[in-house]
Amino acid sequence: MDSFEDVFVAVKNYCRERITGPAYSVFFERLECGSFDGEKVIIYAHADFVRTSLNTRYMPLLREAFLAVLGFEVQLDIQVRNSNNGATAVPQPSAPIAGNTLPDAAAQTTLPGTGNKETGTGSYDFTFENFIVGSNNKFAHAAAQAVAANPSGAYNPLFIYGPSGLGKTHLENAIRLEIQKNHPDYNILYVDGEAFTNEIISAIRDNSTTEFHQKYRQADVLLVDDIQFIGGKDSTQEEFFHTFNTLFNAGKQIVLASDRPPKEIKSLEERLRTRFEWGLTADIQPPDFETRVAIIKRKANLLGMDLPEDVCEFIANKLKSNIRQLEGAVKKLNAYRMLSNINPTVGAAQNAIKDILSETQPVPVTIDKIVTEVARCYNISAADIRSRSRTKNIANARMTCIYCIREITGLPMVDIGREFGGRDHATIVYAIKQAKNEVETNNTYKEMVEDILKNIRA
Repeated sequence: MDSFEDVFVAVKNYCRERITGPAYSVFFERLECGSFDGEKVIIYAHADFVRTSLNTRYMPLLREAFLAVLGFEVQLDIQVRNSNNGATAVPQPSAPIAGNTLPDAAAQTTLPGTGNKETGTGSYDFTFENFIVGSNNKFAHAAAQAVAANPSGAYNPLFIYGPSGLGKTHLENAIRLEIQKNHPDYNILYVDGEAFTNEIISAIRDNSTTEFHQKYRQADVLLVDDIQFIGGKDSTQEEFFHTFNTLFNAGKQIVLASDRPPKEIKSLEERLRTRFEWGLTADIQPPDFETRVAIIKRKANLLGMDLPEDVCEFIANKLKSNIRQLEGAVKKLNAYRMLSNINPTVGAAQNAIKDILSETQPVPVTIDKIVTEVARCYNISAADIRSRSRTKNIANARMTCIYCIREITGLPMVDIGREFGGRDHATIVYAIKQAKNEVETNNTYKEMVEDILKNIRA
């Protein structure tokens, strides 16, 4: 890609693969690229109803597409051209996607005829050939290759763990792609823990658990990312327990990934924890300097960019704990080169990673993340937590949420109260006191809160 027009074509193709043909024809086919200043993209629609639909229904897909193609988030401004080739602006959508989280931020799609789950448009990059092996991941890489070469005959289950952004998803996709290549008749399922939870909730609600069982228990290979998210969910753990047993007893391959080893997923039932440890557990640690440089060079090479040695070393010295951040920085430099004709110098690299190097997410974003995570844990909505409802489950979730906000952000009580509809200082103090008492006296609650805090800080 050598221009913004090429980028926009790639974005539209990304969207085309994820929606129906009629929807693409109506809402995407006639879109025109406007301008891009490195942060904000202007897109022209041919009619007001198209602009409205893009803003209300398809904005997440558009944001995801730009993130996948460029490697970093952008702001989107959709305008309608008038008869004089001018444009009518609309209010810009709320904040752009946070973080360079491909493929985790990308939507899942089903590959025709295989039952596969593929995370994002970049999965073709997630092969063993494109995985940089270092001392930090050598064992996990070797184990993944062994499983891919001999499903169910090497290590079953294979449990890969390590902090976010170090390559667990890459290895799972590499296993999937290798098995798919060698065994095209296999039914391979790839899903993350949260999606599995949502599916079982929907199946129970819609009285379609039979279809759910048929889908998962007939897999030849099941790969689950972020398995820690099923912790604390009784129905989900019950369902996964039986799915695991069915597949394991039938000699089917199971691969699991988590941000921590089974013994540290405190809200996970013991019967699942022991099963996860039946096979092989392999950890991935942050890469050393030499491995980070190798990752940067490989990503630049894949993008067709010649990155100077001093730029590679600068990025490797600044970004030490997350491979996705390294790749995101290289993608951003490539975008600068393609779209603004800016050469990849140390100065450009400094500008490309300034957002990553800045302090953690703003407090409002962090609070939203906390509310969402607690809501997920309690199987309710974020709106329920912020509501005035006094039902026991919602009230307990709200108490937990207030406690976690205080623990992570240190916000004053009055400010926390404002986040929950203007509740007074005394109410917030009482909620925190109650939660703290639960943490000190109720081990199950303590483990659940620890899991919530780990997931938020990941």
